[in-house]
Amino acid sequence: MKQFFLHLAAYWKLVLLPALVKLGFWGAGAIAILDSSSIPVPIDAFLALAIWNDKTHFWAYVLLAAAGSAIGGLLPYALGRAGGELFLLKRINRERLEAMRDRFERQEFLAVMIPSMLPPPAPWKVFIFASGVFEMRIVDFLLAVFAGRAIRWFVLALLVLKLGPGAADVVAHHALAAIIVVGVLAVAGFLGWWLRLKRKRAENGTLP
Repeated sequence: MKQFFLHLAAYWKLVLLPALVKLGFWGAGAIAILDSSSIPVPIDAFLALAIWNDKTHFWAYVLLAAAGSAIGGLLPYALGRAGGELFLLKRINRERLEAMRDRFERQEFLAVMIPSMLPPPAPWKVFIFASGVFEMRIVDFLLAVFAGRAIRWFVLALLVLKLGPGAADVVAHHALAAIIVVGVLAVAGFLGWWLRLKRKRAENGTLP
């Protein structure tokens, strides 16, 4: 079994990943799907280099990667929705689980969007898995992941255009500063929109 995974990792690194890289921004979407669903990829570094080499299409890399990440996130979301509370409790304690549940009940959109903005080592998949456990609406889930990832990678793209492909290292080594900057921008930009959306749903009687 160990040899199988070693061969699989070698195939991914030497064959599949280079093939996807050649697809340009379409490849970025495919790599983001794999990264979010199953195979971890240093996607920030990939996007930084790809954007630097194709500056005019930086927006396409950002949007397709964000869309791919949202689609790929449907796998851990579905696993959580299928009954993953016990699985989640193996990784976090009951107190933290209840705190996460309260957070989702208060503002589920931001509870997914904000972790989606954060660079590694933020435990993104824990929140994605939890969104399935707490039965977040699929459309809201996709929008939240897409919004968070798009903000994160637009910030990365702007840094790359200004500083070069080494911007990925800047984000990695100054994650706290990046979190603060991106978080302030995100909350300011999306909180009002999401509250208006919930108010509209309430008026139309579509909220549970």
